[in-house]
Amino acid sequence: MKAANLLVRCALFWGSAVVQAQPSVGKAALSSAMPAELHSHLPAGQLAGRARLSVWGFQVYDAALWIAPGFKANAFEEHAFALELAYLRNFTAAQIASRSLAEIGRQRPVQAERAAAWERQLLEVFPDVQTGDRITGIYQPGSGARFLVNGAFRKSLSDVEFSRLFFGIWLSEATSEPAMRRDLLSRVNP
Repeated sequence: MKAANLLVRCALFWGSAVVQAQPSVGKAALSSAMPAELHSHLPAGQLAGRARLSVWGFQVYDAALWIAPGFKANAFEEHAFALELAYLRNFTAAQIASRSLAEIGRQRPVQAERAAAWERQLLEVFPDVQTGDRITGIYQPGSGARFLVNGAFRKSLSDVEFSRLFFGIWLSEATSEPAMRRDLLSRVNP
């Protein structure tokens, strides 16, 4: 098991060439009902799509995207939405923050001081996760993001640029995971 965890961690830190998105499976993936904790943020929310991130055959997390009517994929930053990650492996907050910053850096260069500030913010947002834990990010256009852990409020971030780039990890056309983006947006009308 230690070797499997090491392989997943290596893949998470050294690029995504070996990462693949695949439609998520299992009973949880069959439900299109929005989690109760999201109703106040997206009253008319609907499931846009689901995907599973796997690294070298090891399952990392299931992702689900919840959107409001009128959502446009190519202008995702103009719309409220929620992205839920249900972890299938254990990770430390530092691992999640580091990988998030690397993926943001793939979208556009980030100055070292700004990256350090964002890393501090991420370490406040993300706890260490265990298999089965859920982290949900709720994007609020023009004002930032709110984060929930296992359905309970964790932290809000008012940095609009960071929030846009963070959710761009999954939704930007510049994502390193275009198959995952496609699956998450599978129910969005063009």
